Amino acid sequence: MEKLKIIVADDHTMFLQGIISLIEHEESIKIIGKAVNGIEVLNILKIEKADIVILDISMPEMDGIELSKILKKDYPSIKIIIVSTHSNAKIISRLIRIGVNGYLLKNAEKNELLNAIYTIADGENYFSEEVTEQYANNSKKIEKQISNLIELSSREKEILILIAQEYNTLEIAEKTFISFNTVNTHRRNLLSKLNAKNTAGLVKYAVENGLVD
Repeated sequence: MEKLKIIVADDHTMFLQGIISLIEHEESIKIIGKAVNGIEVLNILKIEKADIVILDISMPEMDGIELSKILKKDYPSIKIIIVSTHSNAKIISRLIRIGVNGYLLKNAEKNELLNAIYTIADGENYFSEEVTEQYANNSKKIEKQISNLIELSSREKEILILIAQEYNTLEIAEKTFISFNTVNTHRRNLLSKLNAKNTAGLVKYAVENGLVD
């Protein structure tokens, strides 16, 4: 039987290596790549074919939500499993709408992760009990919130993440290779788009929507 080709993406080395160590010795699984963000996953897919991508939500440059959208559009045969610390029902609902095939929390046991992989490889979806319960308890409220969710550009999202990580305007300008004034323009636009009064409001939005831990 041909092995399942899997890519694992997580910007935290401990979790990345942990997931790989749990599954790499399975005879029916082959790890074909590891990545720390969505861009690296897409680069791997330019040279390798994958059956399943296991990924975190909060990653720099391109997060798990944006990556999932691209995978579903450009690589529809690839199955997506989210393994995250986030149990926020709004995030879960958004990813379900995108079409991810599985969602587990990072405290999942090895057997559950393997069960999810094989269940999804067989054509079914797998969502852990905690995730399913959280989604069910909040689905009506969350669906209303999702319908009003504000879409940010990749650059706006990148700057919002850096703001939430406590970088100042000058540091953000240096990291993103744009001018100080352009960063301030993006900051003003974010405050307006997100109806936030100050930086604390931007940070709150970033946390609630899974852009940062």
